[in-house]
Amino acid sequence: MERGDSTTRVVVLGSTGSIGRSALDVIGCEGPARLRAHGLSAHSNWRRLADQARSSSPRFVVMTDDEPVAEVRRALRGTDVEVLSGRDGVIRMVQDESTDRVLDAIVGAAGLEGAWAALEAGKTVALANKETLVVAGPLVMDLARRRNARLLPVDSEHSAIFQALHAGDRREVKRVILTSSGGPFRGKTRRELGDVTPEMALKHPTWSMGPKISIDSATLMNKALEVIEARWLFDLEPDQIEVVIHPESTIHSMVEFVDGSVIAQLSPPDMRLPIQYALTFPDRHPCPGPRLDLTRPSAWHFEPPDRETFPALDLADEVMRRGGTAGAALNAANESAVGRFLGGEIGFLDIPRACRAALDHHEYDPRPTLDQLWKVDAKARLEVQRWTP
Repeated sequence: MERGDSTTRVVVLGSTGSIGRSALDVIGCEGPARLRAHGLSAHSNWRRLADQARSSSPRFVVMTDDEPVAEVRRALRGTDVEVLSGRDGVIRMVQDESTDRVLDAIVGAAGLEGAWAALEAGKTVALANKETLVVAGPLVMDLARRRNARLLPVDSEHSAIFQALHAGDRREVKRVILTSSGGPFRGKTRRELGDVTPEMALKHPTWSMGPKISIDSATLMNKALEVIEARWLFDLEPDQIEVVIHPESTIHSMVEFVDGSVIAQLSPPDMRLPIQYALTFPDRHPCPGPRLDLTRPSAWHFEPPDRETFPALDLADEVMRRGGTAGAALNAANESAVGRFLGGEIGFLDIPRACRAALDHHEYDPRPTLDQLWKVDAKARLEVQRWTP
């Protein structure tokens, strides 16, 4: 915030995606007295970025793909928006002295660079990009501590844990329980999943998401990555984290304390609530999303995940225990495998198999540098591109 100004200036990385669009909806509903879009970024969807810039009047926009930059500049000619490009543009925008919070909604490991730059500048980062902590959890948390920066969760599950943790002392936490809808194939056997197509896997029963995250939800890799994220974000031991299937997606996560009390956070499945909480924390304001009506007849169901059919959770358990380069290898392998599945090159059940192969074959290092993690990332992607079922 600038001196004498109560407005929180927000940079939205990945503003053209589903989380980014929801964030701009929240910012618009809060109004410029509370929240203002200070910067927006996109990779290739320059038309939507230009439309967003005309609507929200940020100081900066960044195209990380250099090719459409000229188009954006033409579209925003006559405005006060400064058009930047590439990695340097992202760094300048997130580290700008007027930037208060950075919402990192970029999908995949690509979101790590923006979060890292923001934390280096001591900014508060609202993290919707779970891969940042999956790839480099210990390094990122150490950087935040050294720079007196802060990470606030945006994923609904991690936001729920963050909120529930306020009910007690961290030393009193016995375990956290992340809920999962189970995805579109809950209850199916491995045999039934042999002929799954991308179109089938993209039909999530509860949430509206982009293609990569939708496939991750179908394989339960999304939940696996969330488990790893929770391990570093909340400084938990692997055996303190559990997953339960909850098809209604009303309870987003729970925290059990040592006395047996279980604190849960409930709300309709709408990302605007956790986004708003991360942008306005520690304050709460009316949210533009729907409200939970507990007076209507309803039922909630819980069941353990089927780890035989969905082995991604076992991969996550291994990565949590090993740490080091394991998270970078798993995440990169999964991104590459999902791309091959969407392109029709491999089957649905091949995704965790390819991840298993990359995790087994990568050169493990228990204490990597950030540069080493990027090298592991690149090698794991190449390994999966060469992998054959």
